[in-house]
Amino acid sequence: MESAFFLLIPLVLVLGVLGIYLSYLAARKRREALALLAAQLGWRFRPGEDSYHDEEYEHFEIFRRGHSRCALNTLWGEIDVDGRSLMAKAGDYRYRRTSGSGKNRSTRTYRFSYLILHLPFGTPTLLIRPEGIFDKLKGAFGFDDIDFESVEFSRRFYVQSSDKRFAYDVIHSRMMEFLLATRPSMIDVEAGQVCLSGGSRRWTPDQFRHEIQFTREFLDHWPDHVTADLEKSRG
Repeated sequence: MESAFFLLIPLVLVLGVLGIYLSYLAARKRREALALLAAQLGWRFRPGEDSYHDEEYEHFEIFRRGHSRCALNTLWGEIDVDGRSLMAKAGDYRYRRTSGSGKNRSTRTYRFSYLILHLPFGTPTLLIRPEGIFDKLKGAFGFDDIDFESVEFSRRFYVQSSDKRFAYDVIHSRMMEFLLATRPSMIDVEAGQVCLSGGSRRWTPDQFRHEIQFTREFLDHWPDHVTADLEKSRG
Protein backbone atom coordinates (compact mmCIF):
# COMPACT_ATOMS: atom_id res chain seq x y z
CA MET A 1 0.00 0.00 0.00
CA GLU A 2 2.79 2.43 0.93
CA SER A 3 4.71 1.72 -2.29
CA ALA A 4 1.59 2.45 -4.35
CA PHE A 5 1.15 5.74 -2.47
CA PHE A 6 4.73 6.82 -3.18
CA LEU A 7 4.32 5.90 -6.84
CA LEU A 8 1.19 8.04 -7.00
CA ILE A 9 2.97 11.20 -5.84
CA PRO A 10 5.26 11.51 -8.92
CA LEU A 11 2.28 10.78 -11.17
CA VAL A 12 0.29 13.61 -9.61
CA LEU A 13 3.27 15.95 -9.99
CA VAL A 14 3.74 15.01 -13.63
CA LEU A 15 0.04 15.56 -14.37
CA GLY A 16 0.21 18.91 -12.59
CA VAL A 17 3.22 20.06 -14.61
CA LEU A 18 1.59 18.80 -17.81
CA GLY A 19 -1.56 20.76 -17.02
CA ILE A 20 0.44 23.95 -16.46
CA TYR A 21 2.33 23.44 -19.72
CA LEU A 22 -0.83 22.82 -21.73
CA SER A 23 -2.39 25.93 -20.17
CA TYR A 24 0.70 27.92 -21.16
CA LEU A 25 0.48 26.66 -24.75
CA ALA A 26 -3.23 27.53 -24.96
CA ALA A 27 -2.60 31.05 -23.59
CA ARG A 28 0.26 31.59 -26.08
CA LYS A 29 -1.88 30.36 -28.97
CA ARG A 30 -4.67 32.76 -27.95
CA ARG A 31 -2.26 35.70 -27.72
CA GLU A 32 -0.93 34.94 -31.19
CA ALA A 33 -4.46 34.67 -32.64
CA LEU A 34 -5.56 37.98 -31.10
CA ALA A 35 -2.33 39.71 -32.17
CA LEU A 36 -3.05 38.58 -35.74
CA LEU A 37 -6.63 39.83 -35.44
CA ALA A 38 -5.42 43.24 -34.27
CA ALA A 39 -3.01 43.44 -37.21
CA GLN A 40 -5.80 42.55 -39.65
CA LEU A 41 -8.08 45.22 -38.16
CA GLY A 42 -5.31 47.82 -38.17
CA TRP A 43 -5.50 47.94 -34.37
CA ARG A 44 -2.84 47.68 -31.68
CA PHE A 45 -2.43 44.76 -29.29
CA ARG A 46 -1.02 44.43 -25.78
CA PRO A 47 -0.93 40.92 -24.26
CA GLY A 48 -0.06 41.94 -20.70
CA GLU A 49 -2.29 43.21 -17.92
CA ASP A 50 -4.04 46.56 -18.39
CA SER A 51 -3.66 48.20 -14.99
CA TYR A 52 -5.83 51.21 -15.94
CA HIS A 53 -8.86 49.27 -17.17
CA ASP A 54 -10.82 49.10 -13.91
CA GLU A 55 -10.27 52.76 -13.17
CA GLU A 56 -11.49 53.81 -16.62
CA TYR A 57 -14.45 51.43 -16.92
CA GLU A 58 -15.57 50.82 -13.34
CA HIS A 59 -19.02 52.27 -14.15
CA PHE A 60 -19.82 49.01 -15.98
CA GLU A 61 -21.10 46.44 -13.49
CA ILE A 62 -19.46 43.61 -15.39
CA PHE A 63 -16.02 44.96 -14.39
CA ARG A 64 -16.86 45.23 -10.68
CA ARG A 65 -17.46 41.56 -10.01
CA GLY A 66 -15.41 39.49 -7.57
CA HIS A 67 -11.78 40.24 -6.76
CA SER A 68 -8.32 39.91 -8.35
CA ARG A 69 -9.75 41.58 -11.46
CA CYS A 70 -7.54 41.82 -14.52
CA ALA A 71 -7.91 42.95 -18.15
CA LEU A 72 -5.47 41.38 -20.60
CA ASN A 73 -4.98 40.58 -24.29
CA THR A 74 -6.13 44.11 -25.05
CA LEU A 75 -6.88 45.30 -28.59
CA TRP A 76 -7.67 48.91 -29.40
CA GLY A 77 -8.25 50.96 -32.52
CA GLU A 78 -11.10 52.61 -34.40
CA ILE A 79 -14.44 51.45 -35.79
CA ASP A 80 -16.18 53.26 -38.63
CA VAL A 81 -19.81 53.91 -37.72
CA ASP A 82 -22.03 55.97 -40.00
CA GLY A 83 -19.08 57.88 -41.45
CA ARG A 84 -17.39 58.45 -38.11
CA SER A 85 -14.25 56.84 -36.68
CA LEU A 86 -14.95 55.91 -33.07
CA MET A 87 -12.38 54.65 -30.60
CA ALA A 88 -12.88 51.02 -29.59
CA LYS A 89 -11.28 48.68 -27.09
CA ALA A 90 -11.65 44.92 -26.75
CA GLY A 91 -9.99 41.99 -25.07
CA ASP A 92 -10.22 39.43 -22.29
CA TYR A 93 -11.12 39.94 -18.65
CA ARG A 94 -10.59 37.75 -15.59
CA TYR A 95 -11.86 37.88 -12.02
CA ARG A 96 -12.16 35.52 -9.06
CA ARG A 97 -14.83 34.77 -6.49
CA THR A 98 -14.09 33.15 -3.14
CA SER A 99 -16.70 31.36 -1.07
CA GLY A 100 -16.71 29.42 2.19
CA SER A 101 -14.13 29.55 4.95
CA GLY A 102 -11.45 27.37 6.49
CA LYS A 103 -11.20 23.95 4.88
CA ASN A 104 -14.33 24.68 2.83
CA ARG A 105 -12.87 27.85 1.34
CA SER A 106 -12.68 27.73 -2.47
CA THR A 107 -11.90 30.21 -5.23
CA ARG A 108 -13.23 30.09 -8.77
CA THR A 109 -11.80 31.99 -11.74
CA TYR A 110 -14.09 33.50 -14.40
CA ARG A 111 -12.99 34.62 -17.86
CA PHE A 112 -14.83 36.50 -20.59
CA SER A 113 -14.28 38.81 -23.54
CA TYR A 114 -15.67 42.30 -24.10
CA LEU A 115 -15.93 45.14 -26.61
CA ILE A 116 -16.24 48.81 -25.65
CA LEU A 117 -17.01 51.61 -28.08
CA HIS A 118 -16.57 55.30 -27.18
CA LEU A 119 -19.35 57.51 -28.54
CA PRO A 120 -18.75 61.19 -29.41
CA PHE A 121 -21.39 62.31 -26.88
CA GLY A 122 -22.70 61.49 -23.42
CA THR A 123 -25.69 59.23 -22.91
CA PRO A 124 -28.21 58.19 -20.27
CA THR A 125 -27.71 54.63 -19.02
CA LEU A 126 -29.34 51.84 -21.01
CA LEU A 127 -29.03 48.14 -20.23
CA ILE A 128 -30.34 45.49 -22.64
CA ARG A 129 -29.88 41.79 -21.92
CA PRO A 130 -31.79 38.51 -22.17
CA GLU A 131 -34.42 38.23 -19.44
CA GLY A 132 -33.75 35.55 -16.83
CA ILE A 133 -35.79 33.74 -14.22
CA PHE A 134 -34.71 36.15 -11.46
CA ASP A 135 -35.93 39.09 -13.56
CA LYS A 136 -39.35 37.44 -13.76
CA LEU A 137 -39.35 36.90 -10.00
CA LYS A 138 -38.47 40.56 -9.41
CA GLY A 139 -41.29 41.53 -11.76
CA ALA A 140 -43.71 39.54 -9.63
CA PHE A 141 -42.77 41.77 -6.68
CA GLY A 142 -43.21 44.99 -8.63
CA PHE A 143 -39.59 45.57 -9.72
CA ASP A 144 -40.42 45.69 -13.41
CA ASP A 145 -38.08 46.52 -16.23
CA ILE A 146 -39.21 48.71 -19.12
CA ASP A 147 -41.91 47.10 -21.24
CA PHE A 148 -42.48 47.70 -24.94
CA GLU A 149 -45.31 47.30 -27.42
CA SER A 150 -43.79 44.07 -28.69
CA VAL A 151 -44.83 41.36 -26.22
CA GLU A 152 -42.18 39.02 -27.61
CA PHE A 153 -39.41 41.59 -27.14
CA SER A 154 -40.54 42.40 -23.58
CA ARG A 155 -40.62 38.68 -22.80
CA ARG A 156 -37.16 37.99 -24.16
CA PHE A 157 -35.24 41.10 -23.03
CA TYR A 158 -34.67 42.87 -19.76
CA VAL A 159 -34.31 46.65 -20.28
CA GLN A 160 -33.37 49.32 -17.76
CA SER A 161 -32.56 52.98 -18.32
CA SER A 162 -32.08 56.17 -16.35
CA ASP A 163 -34.23 57.86 -19.01
CA LYS A 164 -37.29 55.95 -20.27
CA ARG A 165 -37.77 58.34 -23.17
CA PHE A 166 -34.23 57.63 -24.34
CA ALA A 167 -34.90 53.88 -24.07
CA TYR A 168 -38.11 54.13 -26.10
CA ASP A 169 -36.42 56.34 -28.71
CA VAL A 170 -33.49 53.94 -29.17
CA ILE A 171 -35.52 50.73 -28.97
CA HIS A 172 -38.07 51.43 -31.70
CA SER A 173 -39.85 48.75 -33.75
CA ARG A 174 -36.98 48.18 -36.21
CA MET A 175 -34.47 48.00 -33.36
CA MET A 176 -36.63 45.42 -31.60
CA GLU A 177 -36.75 43.32 -34.77
CA PHE A 178 -32.97 43.62 -35.09
CA LEU A 179 -32.32 42.57 -31.48
CA LEU A 180 -34.76 39.68 -31.67
CA ALA A 181 -32.98 38.44 -34.80
CA THR A 182 -29.43 38.84 -33.47
CA ARG A 183 -30.05 38.02 -29.77
CA PRO A 184 -27.07 39.80 -28.18
CA SER A 185 -25.79 38.64 -24.79
CA MET A 186 -25.70 42.08 -23.17
CA ILE A 187 -25.53 45.72 -24.24
CA ASP A 188 -24.63 48.25 -21.54
CA VAL A 189 -24.64 51.94 -22.50
CA GLU A 190 -23.17 54.29 -19.90
CA ALA A 191 -21.28 57.58 -19.85
CA GLY A 192 -21.11 57.79 -23.64
CA GLN A 193 -19.73 54.26 -24.02
CA VAL A 194 -21.24 51.01 -25.29
CA CYS A 195 -20.05 47.76 -23.70
CA LEU A 196 -20.85 44.35 -25.18
CA SER A 197 -20.17 41.15 -23.26
CA GLY A 198 -21.93 38.06 -22.04
CA GLY A 199 -19.68 37.99 -18.99
CA SER A 200 -19.25 34.22 -19.11
CA ARG A 201 -17.00 33.14 -21.99
CA ARG A 202 -14.12 34.25 -24.17
CA TRP A 203 -14.60 34.97 -27.85
CA THR A 204 -12.73 33.54 -30.80
CA PRO A 205 -11.23 36.04 -33.29
CA ASP A 206 -14.29 35.49 -35.53
CA GLN A 207 -16.60 36.28 -32.61
CA PHE A 208 -14.71 39.53 -31.97
CA ARG A 209 -15.34 40.41 -35.62
CA HIS A 210 -19.02 39.53 -35.19
CA GLU A 211 -19.36 41.78 -32.14
CA ILE A 212 -17.68 44.66 -33.97
CA GLN A 213 -20.11 44.30 -36.87
CA PHE A 214 -23.04 43.98 -34.48
CA THR A 215 -22.03 47.23 -32.76
CA ARG A 216 -21.98 49.04 -36.12
CA GLU A 217 -25.47 47.79 -36.95
CA PHE A 218 -26.79 48.49 -33.46
CA LEU A 219 -25.70 52.13 -33.64
CA ASP A 220 -26.91 52.44 -37.23
CA HIS A 221 -30.39 51.70 -35.87
CA TRP A 222 -30.28 54.71 -33.55
CA PRO A 223 -32.60 57.42 -34.97
CA ASP A 224 -30.84 60.53 -36.27
CA HIS A 225 -32.86 62.79 -33.97
CA VAL A 226 -31.57 60.88 -30.93
CA THR A 227 -27.90 61.32 -31.81
CA ALA A 228 -28.56 64.94 -32.85
CA ASP A 229 -30.13 65.71 -29.45
CA LEU A 230 -27.25 64.03 -27.62
CA GLU A 231 -24.72 66.06 -29.61
CA LYS A 232 -26.60 69.28 -28.82
CA SER A 233 -26.61 68.47 -25.10
CA ARG A 234 -22.85 67.91 -25.31
CA GLY A 235 -22.38 71.37 -26.75
